Amino acid sequence: MGRRLRFPPFPRRIAMDALTPLPLAIIQTGVPPAPVASRHGNFSHMIREAAGLAADEVEVVAVHAGERLRGPAGYRAAIITGSPAMVTDREAWSETTAGWIREAAGLGLPMFGICYGHQLLAHALGGAVDYHPQGREVGTNTVELLEAAGGIPLLAGLPSRFPAHLIHQQSVVALPAGATVLARSAHDPHQIVHYHGAIYSSQYHPEFCPRIMGTYLAHFQPQLGREGFDVEALQAGVCATPAARELLLRFVRRHARLEKAA
Repeated sequence: MGRRLRFPPFPRRIAMDALTPLPLAIIQTGVPPAPVASRHGNFSHMIREAAGLAADEVEVVAVHAGERLRGPAGYRAAIITGSPAMVTDREAWSETTAGWIREAAGLGLPMFGICYGHQLLAHALGGAVDYHPQGREVGTNTVELLEAAGGIPLLAGLPSRFPAHLIHQQSVVALPAGATVLARSAHDPHQIVHYHGAIYSSQYHPEFCPRIMGTYLAHFQPQLGREGFDVEALQAGVCATPAARELLLRFVRRHARLEKAA
């Protein structure tokens, strides 16, 4: 059981000056492999493209490269990206970001974590992360919504089962106290998690499109083959994932667009 953190009874929305709107923070925790980045850009670019965010709506902070976030009150929301890093390595930049996440959660800042960001949120708020005992999850796999998702507006109307793009070795192995699992896959029981207020995360990558997933599979083909994966079958299974992307779109529309922030 993770340590229990105290939060305000209702999330306290961060004030926004009407003349100088606060930016959405994209907390960049790493960069994709060079062949992926050269074709598709960094994780922050993928998120902006998938969510339809303009450059002037976001502030990208590359925490893995030593860039520093302003205080949580300086943002209207935050999205935490994926990374090739491992949460269990407890790198200094990652632990500093975990501390920032705890402070932001106490203020009720809306946050959305993706892959590494999903794991870092769980770690920061009192859960546990480790290597998955069954190894890597990779490819376009089925995500299944759980009964708890029924009362969550971000998931309303989505199909009960939908495809999503994944590539990860570590997973959330224990949830923070008070967190709720909203979706699972056959491999990983914690695919979408709601932590508190407007704080969500997904183990899958809602910002990936089939081209990005295909580039990942091509780049990692030798390694995946050594791990026993049928890479041709994985490539054949890649498909569009509009329902998976919808979670990111809805978070951005509800909590992060300039015209919607309040």
